[in-house]
Amino acid sequence: MTESPYLRPGQGLQISTAGWVLIWTLSLGQLISWGTLYYSFAVYALPMEQDLGWSKTELNGALSLGLLVNGLFALPVGAWIDRHGGRWVMLAGSLAGGALLVVWSATSDLVTFYVLWAVMGVVLTTTLYEPAFAVLTANLGPQFRRAITMMTLVGGLASTVFIPLTQFLIDGLGWRQSLVVLAACNLIVCAGIHLVFLKGTKPGMATANAGAEPNAAAPRSPLHRALRDAKFWGLAIALSCYGLAFSAMTFHLIPLLAERGMGTGEIVWLMALIGPMQVAGRLLLLVAGPRVTARQIGRVAVAMQPVAVLLLILAPPTIAWVALFTVFYGMSNGMMTIVRGTIVPEVLGREGYATINGALAFPATVLKAVAPLAAAMLWALGNGYAVVLWSVLAVYGLGALSLWLATGRSAVES
Repeated sequence: MTESPYLRPGQGLQISTAGWVLIWTLSLGQLISWGTLYYSFAVYALPMEQDLGWSKTELNGALSLGLLVNGLFALPVGAWIDRHGGRWVMLAGSLAGGALLVVWSATSDLVTFYVLWAVMGVVLTTTLYEPAFAVLTANLGPQFRRAITMMTLVGGLASTVFIPLTQFLIDGLGWRQSLVVLAACNLIVCAGIHLVFLKGTKPGMATANAGAEPNAAAPRSPLHRALRDAKFWGLAIALSCYGLAFSAMTFHLIPLLAERGMGTGEIVWLMALIGPMQVAGRLLLLVAGPRVTARQIGRVAVAMQPVAVLLLILAPPTIAWVALFTVFYGMSNGMMTIVRGTIVPEVLGREGYATINGALAFPATVLKAVAPLAAAMLWALGNGYAVVLWSVLAVYGLGALSLWLATGRSAVES
């Protein structure tokens, strides 16, 4: 392995001071990006519905369009990062994200809002976990899993920090002015992090034979090999099911709990509890360290998800029962974030990581895009959220089965 400023030479190649600076600054960027560009939508939906008269379906349609575009760009952005690195892609994403939040603050036209969210879809592809995972995997070598776990510990607090903070800003400034504050966080903090601290980071491995003789037989690309592996398709189904169910729950949990008679204060408190539960799940994995594999983590996480939904379906809508749901739901989501970042090198190898991860993210993100609108339509057809919850339970079950099958065989050594 080439010497890296992010690793200390010696037994085990421990993370250097420069490596920790990279991890913690990227983590702060992820906390802000997730909180302002993703989770904030759930908080803005209600005041926009009341102020502009747009329906739940119209609002979720814009979000679905953005998430669909996000999925379409996952593979090309991953391939770019494998070849050129993540610095300029993530910098451009933060600058564009901040600018779009400013435009959002002045929007009163539904068509403009849809165009805005179509462009926001590209921004999500360039700023959220996938490019950050690729940067850490390429630069932290055998310590990539520890680095990803540490970053997701911080990123997992995005909903805990930004859902209450965004509601506080809306209450104090109004929803339009509050968006300008969130825009400044992206334009100043996130863009500054990506400009300064990603300087010198190297790209991933687009191919292991990049230095081969020009007349040598062209090797199959890592993505081509992955596409011929049944484990890739099992992971694709599992991660797609997770993305579909997670997206439906994220953007409908607030109205779902409100439909069951819970007050706004109780709902915000319970939503904020999910973040610490995600962090708790990741802390358990950090303590376990190399004694557990990404495959084992994934199997535990996908088993917890149906249990969480069953609690929400069968239990009475009291704070105690919903808090128990948040424990299972938050911890399983926290574990799944690490699985998304670490299972590809373990099962399919590290070569071409960002490209393969982008290919896996494509169907998952397309289904994430469909989920908010599909859940809104199911809600309308079923005259309530019961049918939505049973559908989410079925999707989680299919995902669990697929992941268990995909990880049953021996994994590639990373």
